[in-house]
Amino acid sequence: QVQLVESGGGLVQTGGSLRLSCAASGSLASSVDMDWFRQAPGKERQLVAEFRLGDETKYLRSVQGRFTISRDATKNMIYLQMNNLKPEDTAVYFCHGWINSGGHHSHYWGQGTQVTVSS
Repeated sequence: QVQLVESGGGLVQTGGSLRLSCAASGSLASSVDMDWFRQAPGKERQLVAEFRLGDETKYLRSVQGRFTISRDATKNMIYLQMNNLKPEDTAVYFCHGWINSGGHHSHYWGQGTQVTVSS
């Protein structure tokens, strides 16, 4: 059993900052590959930030320069530092993992954390 648990969401004014955290736990056979998605009301879930080969990162164009993804592999955690937040960043943010558990990889999702940016 694998669990992803997010924390750090909340209500912030335009221009404010939040830091999201996600911890993976359970039967982890190897280091985990995790990234961040978000879903606004009435919209599809979209990839916000991810790690590519090595430590290269990639971001949704609308958050480029404002959001930073980081990780602590020793703790199986990832983070999303969000600065200069805008009302259009309002969404439920999900941690997603492509994780080897029990000898095979599967997709796992956290329960989501609400981020609301007031104008």
